[in-house]
Amino acid sequence: MSKRTPANFLPALLTFTLIATAALGQGPTLTPQNSNTSQLLIAVSPVDENVVWAVGTSSVFVVTTDGGNTWRTGVVPTQNSADVELRDVQAVSDQVAYVLAIGNYPQDFSIYKTEDGGATWTLQFQNQLAGAFYDCFAFWTATNGIAHSDSVNGVFPDLITTDGMNWVSIANNMPPALPGEASFAASGTCVATQGSGNAWIATGGSDIARILATTDGGNTWAAYDTPLHSSPTAGGFSVAFRDASNGFLGGGDLGPADFLNAAQTAISHDGGQTWQLTNHPPLNYAIFCISYLSNTTGLGGGDRKRGTRQKSPTDYTRYIVATADIGGAAWSPDEGTTWNFLPGVTGYWAVAFANAQNGWMVGVNGTILKVSFP
Repeated sequence: MSKRTPANFLPALLTFTLIATAALGQGPTLTPQNSNTSQLLIAVSPVDENVVWAVGTSSVFVVTTDGGNTWRTGVVPTQNSADVELRDVQAVSDQVAYVLAIGNYPQDFSIYKTEDGGATWTLQFQNQLAGAFYDCFAFWTATNGIAHSDSVNGVFPDLITTDGMNWVSIANNMPPALPGEASFAASGTCVATQGSGNAWIATGGSDIARILATTDGGNTWAAYDTPLHSSPTAGGFSVAFRDASNGFLGGGDLGPADFLNAAQTAISHDGGQTWQLTNHPPLNYAIFCISYLSNTTGLGGGDRKRGTRQKSPTDYTRYIVATADIGGAAWSPDEGTTWNFLPGVTGYWAVAFANAQNGWMVGVNGTILKVSFP
């Protein structure tokens, strides 16, 4: 069963979670911004407090270079079928970005790169494997990244680039897949990278929701069980790590049986080897995206304000924000021990931060919300 989670299915089933860092008890300032598109925005990647890219349906991308005061809209000229969605984006700078496309046909799963701010795009990878479904990608550096697919005949046909141009298979390096094991193309966050070679992949679809982990850039992998519920419609949707040891996992169930109570989150303090469920977030539906309040998806200046942060009495490293489309939004100052509901924040699919004062949520009808913690 595909884990694409189509756009027309998610408005009632979307949830995503942010891991943030703000003053205990002090909620964020939320500022709506005009994206200049009505397309659903699925993934977002900030480079720093000024440069942010987001992507969505109909091959649309949007980019800002002034912190979201103005957004420029464009279309990636994807090949093959017209029904192509951009499900993930990796921003490097105001000029350089990668996008991950999916569609109805095997060859629609592809990776494009721009080096001129979106004026032109180069096709870097085009899938030829029947049954492959590339859900998400993530990067260690501007030229070193990994793309993750659902399993095909018990094998994950994942890809690596080490030069920012060519993508090669690491299927032989991956752990054997469980029957039906797959990931969820929800917000481009089913894989997380950290440091020079750490990566974690969240899975579901089988009897066990697992984390696939590497510490050497994808050469070798281990698989660890998690306590999240797993089934053909359930599992881990999104994973993020704030350092090599401490990470957060979000997920749930897209099935109709108990979808109102489906949201689940878990935490690890040993690099993903073991996981413990956190207190239940005050949200409905499955959690689709988690992100720490540091720069977790861009490769630019996520720590440019570190000097300011060190002078602040607030420790932002353990904060979490969670949103659930029509199910609401919430944030936690302690990685899921306590939660604070954010009223009126609905319809958002993904969230990411450059730093605690500069984060963005994106979602339905081109909506963008800037999130700023004190």
